[in-house]
Amino acid sequence: MKRILLVLMLGTNILFSQSGDPTCEILNKINALIQTEHIRPKPVNDSLSVFVFDNIIDELDPSRNIFFKSEYDEMAQKYRLKLDDMILSNDCSFLADITNKYKTGLLRTKAVLEKIDSGTIDYSKKDTIRFYKKSFDFYLKKENLEKVWLKKLRYQILDDIAETGDNLDSIKANFATIELASRKLVLSNEICRITTLLENNLKQEEKLYNFFCLYFDPHTAYFSNDSKSSFVASLSKEHLSLGMTVNLNEKNEIIIDEIDPNGPAFKTGQIKKGDQILSVSNHKETLQVSCASLESISTMILSESNKSIVLTIKRNSGKSFDVYIEKQVMKDEENSVFSFIVGKENKIGYIKIPSFYADLDGNSRKGCADDVAREVIKLERDNIKGLVIDLIDNGGGSMEEAIKLAGMFVDYGPISIVVDNKQERSVINDPYRGVIYKGPMVVLINSNTASASEFFSSILQDYNRALLLGSNTLGKATMQTILSLDEEKNTDFLKITINKFYRVTGKSHQYIGVKPDVVLPEFYEGIYQKESDFPTAIKNDSIESLLKYKTYVKRSVIDKIAKSSTLRLADNYYFNNIKKINLKIDEMVNVPKAEIPMTLDAVFKQKKNVNYIWTEINTFNDENNPLDVYNSSVNQFLLGAYPNEKTINQYQIDNLRTNPYLNEAVNIITDFNAAK
Repeated sequence: MKRILLVLMLGTNILFSQSGDPTCEILNKINALIQTEHIRPKPVNDSLSVFVFDNIIDELDPSRNIFFKSEYDEMAQKYRLKLDDMILSNDCSFLADITNKYKTGLLRTKAVLEKIDSGTIDYSKKDTIRFYKKSFDFYLKKENLEKVWLKKLRYQILDDIAETGDNLDSIKANFATIELASRKLVLSNEICRITTLLENNLKQEEKLYNFFCLYFDPHTAYFSNDSKSSFVASLSKEHLSLGMTVNLNEKNEIIIDEIDPNGPAFKTGQIKKGDQILSVSNHKETLQVSCASLESISTMILSESNKSIVLTIKRNSGKSFDVYIEKQVMKDEENSVFSFIVGKENKIGYIKIPSFYADLDGNSRKGCADDVAREVIKLERDNIKGLVIDLIDNGGGSMEEAIKLAGMFVDYGPISIVVDNKQERSVINDPYRGVIYKGPMVVLINSNTASASEFFSSILQDYNRALLLGSNTLGKATMQTILSLDEEKNTDFLKITINKFYRVTGKSHQYIGVKPDVVLPEFYEGIYQKESDFPTAIKNDSIESLLKYKTYVKRSVIDKIAKSSTLRLADNYYFNNIKKINLKIDEMVNVPKAEIPMTLDAVFKQKKNVNYIWTEINTFNDENNPLDVYNSSVNQFLLGAYPNEKTINQYQIDNLRTNPYLNEAVNIITDFNAAK
């Protein structure tokens, strides 16, 4: 979920007095804004203190193998119930104390790893290992530090060995050689990871700010100037880019997957598809891919402040080499609306909206709503008989764009009720009289449909303007804005939740999500993180609504077609098998695991079971007849003028031809037309 609903009100600034501690100064500015502007401010008390302390410790030591129990007990005694008082009195010395203990823990861990690296590991010793889904109590004692790390490394090495082949007898026959390579890889990666943490990750201020914000709700967050710029850029379909995409291979190596011939990576003349990225540098720090987190690597590559980077590349088995790349402003194809036509006799239009991106400069018509309008006009020229709007994995974006887009499909009337922190209500009305398209519509949604896309789909559902098909959405019905913490410095910002919005019925999908009219399963739906999974999420409620609005068709029509669809899919091979595979995924991820022996046989069996499930997912095919998907007449003409877009265009068509959700959407629109 990675895109959050945003209402930009950047002109608002708050002045604060100076305090002694720079960290506490920012925290108190954040708190002052939250107490006056947040939809649901809470007092800074012991509850906040426990929440922030526990999150800091869990972030630093999730596996409980860095801090000794005695160190944790000492920190908990000193700070767990007192951070609130310390912050309010401008004393943030606790952060330096915790960070110093963390550094001490990392240094001794590195020393233990280097000692283990110089010795041997006994795989014949009887032992077991247990896996925990949630964090557990601190237990580590000084005398057991090496033993704990030996156990962890032994499992990691056995796990890596189990990945080297499908024949256990062959692996056992070559165990000594394979073990040597796996042990070297695992140890070097762990030592490198600890070294990277020591060199680059000891500044914990931003994490502290964000844990403080998270206490109030999951979407309030601190932004530095850099993170704010990157966040705002993510809401646009054009931003600074390297002009290439990457993937992880089976060895967790980052491999260059595609290179845009118009992009800066291609123009270097040094990078090819299939190259492996070994490290990334922004000229201030260098991250080694083998031991840095994917999050930190992604942040460095995507950050708008890193206008140029150096990639260390390796091609096949040759020597590595460095490539300097200056980013350039490019269209993000994965964040741009596109459309196709399905079927020849009864043509159905299809529009994919990956996010509600916006023209934040206001100088051109590059927003999502205008782009959708253009695609609708193109499709209508080919006389489509229905329209499918695909919001699957659309994490939201600009609220203004969602309002504009909803207005294009609703004739007139109210579309939402907004409530602020003073409980004052305002009604959002359809900004446009009339509709851009009058035919039947289906909207595709799933667990990752969030925020602005939930807002849009719920409006079309309440107006009976479209039938919603898919799975329950994420459950975010709040609005955020970005405020500056200091108008003079203008370097620190707060993305803060300021409003809740309600449907025209007075109900809300906050916390519970938008329920589709026809419910279909999707892979991983039991492990997707929903709004309700956040302990500080704002709960669901309803308000009384006296709004009057005219629905497009009677609800009974939608219900009848939804019932027909559900009956049609009752014995569907594809969706019934998704349910079966999801049960296996749920058991693998969510069900507590029993202890397993620390032997190659047990680890190999565990790995084989996991790989079997992933193979089932990756090789699972739909048995429906392939759909006839092709470009509209206008887009086919434009493709001739822009041949560089043919590759991604064909990729999109190939994916849609066997899309079972689109297949059923087409069936539903056929039912709509028959009902007329």
